[in-house]
Amino acid sequence: MNGKSFRHGLIAAGLTAAEVLRRLGVMPDARGLGAIFTLHQVRPYRPCAPDPNRHLEITPKFLDTALRALWRENYEFVRLEDVPDRLMRPTGRPFAAFTLDDAYRNSRDFALPVFERFEAPFTVFVCQGLSERSHGLWWETLAALVRKVDRLEFEIDGRQHVLPADTVARKASIFARIASRIAAGDETAAIAWLDRVALGEGIDSAHLVDDAILSSSELADFAAHPLVSLGAHTISHRGLVRLSPFTVRQELEQPADYLEKLTGRRPVTFAYPYGDHRSVDERIVAQVGEAGFRVAVTTRPSTLFPGHGGALHALPRISLNGHFQTATAVRTLASGIPFRLSSRHPA
Repeated sequence: MNGKSFRHGLIAAGLTAAEVLRRLGVMPDARGLGAIFTLHQVRPYRPCAPDPNRHLEITPKFLDTALRALWRENYEFVRLEDVPDRLMRPTGRPFAAFTLDDAYRNSRDFALPVFERFEAPFTVFVCQGLSERSHGLWWETLAALVRKVDRLEFEIDGRQHVLPADTVARKASIFARIASRIAAGDETAAIAWLDRVALGEGIDSAHLVDDAILSSSELADFAAHPLVSLGAHTISHRGLVRLSPFTVRQELEQPADYLEKLTGRRPVTFAYPYGDHRSVDERIVAQVGEAGFRVAVTTRPSTLFPGHGGALHALPRISLNGHFQTATAVRTLASGIPFRLSSRHPA
């Protein structure tokens, strides 16, 4: 069993244990006031091997299942920008807010019809560089590369490397190795290197973005829908912690200007790229507040409590994960019990 399979097994076991506790009525207070859910791609599943980005993709059928499960639990579906008011003035009814990162075209084509059935509003976080086609989806480029080649040759710092990629396991290992390299150093340089290597194998990162991401004109039309709100998600989707304060300010303010020009409305919500230690620390959180955003979300998992009203620029979100697409998983996550068990949940 590889490391990723082991982690999936641990998560599955944890969800099972938490569901048993939920059914027994244990820790009813762990649900808190509600939750913010995060999604990326919503589309019919197309099997491929390896599929390292599987966790970032759910089917329209599962989205329907998730919304239906929450509706049956009496959740009220609210806009993300209304969450602060719900934290300050609880109604006694749990709430759920939905967010979709990166503005994939399937947010419009497959997710929107599901949200319409439940009259559920949602926020799409727009990365300006993706919608303007100046930046790429490196995780999609890397996945396409490892799936295509049986042998990967490249040069780093004057040294030639040759990696066999003739099995699914080896392909997955190469993905993990290169993804770690991108996360660990100069992200811009590492992604530029990846794009060059991929182009040498006939994979154009620009074409991948054009196929997957809503363009500026499409976003303007999409934003006119009454259920849709747009939030900012930087220009480049780089981790913010390694960037200078000046560059961070650009990554915050320019996307807000961009969306205001597109829609006539300045965004009040922001999602940190990756949503973890790569983008979230005290300095960055302070800059997000100074940039004028009312709400900012991480990918640190938890349900929401009144105390989160004092941390509106670093709110947690619960991922609807492509590996766990069941109504039981949704109910269990919404209960907050898994996060209490893992000490990620306020006591």
